[in-house]
Parts: sequence; C-alpha cells; structure tokens
Amino acid sequence: MFIYTYLLFSKKHNKYYTGITKYPIKRLEEHNNGKLKSSSKFKPYKLIYTKKYYSYQDARKHELWLKKKNHEYKNKLAQLAPPEIGGVK
Repeated sequence: MFIYTYLLFSKKHNKYYTGITKYPIKRLEEHNNGKLKSSSKFKPYKLIYTKKYYSYQDARKHELWLKKKNHEYKNKLAQLAPPEIGGVK
C-alpha cells in the first residue's frame, strides 16, 4: 500500500494545505466537505500535487519539509501540476 504527500490549494483564500494520506481523492473530498477542522474555513480546495511513497516515515518527512516551503515555492510547484489534477497552469 502506498502513502501520498499531497498539496491542496484554495484559490478563494490563496492558501496551501499540505498533508499525507493513503487516498488523495477521498481526502480532498473530506477537506471540501468540511470534515476536517484544520482546513474547513479555507475550502474549496483543488488537489495540485501528490507524491507517492512506500513508507509512512518517508511521506511524513516530505510533508514536514514541504510545509516549511514558502508560498512562492508552492506556486512554482502548482505550475508544474497537470491541469487534470488541479494544476493552476
């Protein structure tokens, strides 16, 4: 089973949210349905980035690293995301 580091973007609030999950699409739906307190006030979100890992520890390490990156870095990452997964090209 894989685990993913993911990056969401709220265009309405110009905010990013970084997390990890086994099911990125399901997690996006949970964020957009307000099921998660930490992100509910900034919905709706688009999934703009995922990276697959074989271990929880590696995914978590990447999540923490990505959370420290500034808005400009995340904007550049969003530009690389394919439009079919919400990239902001």
